[in-house]
Amino acid sequence: MSEQKPGADHLLDHEYDGIKEYDNPLPKWWLWILYATVAFSVAYYFLPLPFGEGPGSVAEYEAEVAKHQASQPAPSGPAVSDDDLRRAAADPAQLAAGKAVYETNCAVCHRADGGGVIGPNLTDNAWIHGGTPAQIHLTIAQGVLAKGMPAWDRILKPDQVNAVTAYVLSLHGTNPPNAKAAEGTSADAPPAGPTGP
Repeated sequence: MSEQKPGADHLLDHEYDGIKEYDNPLPKWWLWILYATVAFSVAYYFLPLPFGEGPGSVAEYEAEVAKHQASQPAPSGPAVSDDDLRRAAADPAQLAAGKAVYETNCAVCHRADGGGVIGPNLTDNAWIHGGTPAQIHLTIAQGVLAKGMPAWDRILKPDQVNAVTAYVLSLHGTNPPNAKAAEGTSADAPPAGPTGP
């Protein structure tokens, strides 16, 4: 048997079913990378990182949401008063515009007649988030995300939010059949003009 050169492949002493096996050692550079990776993983697991722990995914998400909200423009225009909304509820043109917006966006949760499905009944005297015209306007504008109602002021124009508020005011006291049971606190809503068209 000839003498093997150092580092050269050579046959091992054993044989299985007529098969001989070469000894092919891994390259030294590959082994050093393996050893370094194992050492780093042990250090990474047991030792604190030199730059500290990160904020975590929840904190990063909250920071992104806050950054997005800060980048949104502030609502423009003067606040709508109760009197303005009552006047709008007495205006047939405003009611017609509000009814169109309501049927497109609100009827799926509050029923076409306002009797309530997923959302509350809008025709009774009970209000979850306040029953004054300004409070109803605020609820429509800002939404109730916990209940699945979007902030409509980000979707609709301000005059559409005013018109749909006027239409909701006109639904008060219409008493549709099979309406949803009252939810929230009873409030004496002021007269809102003519009942719904």
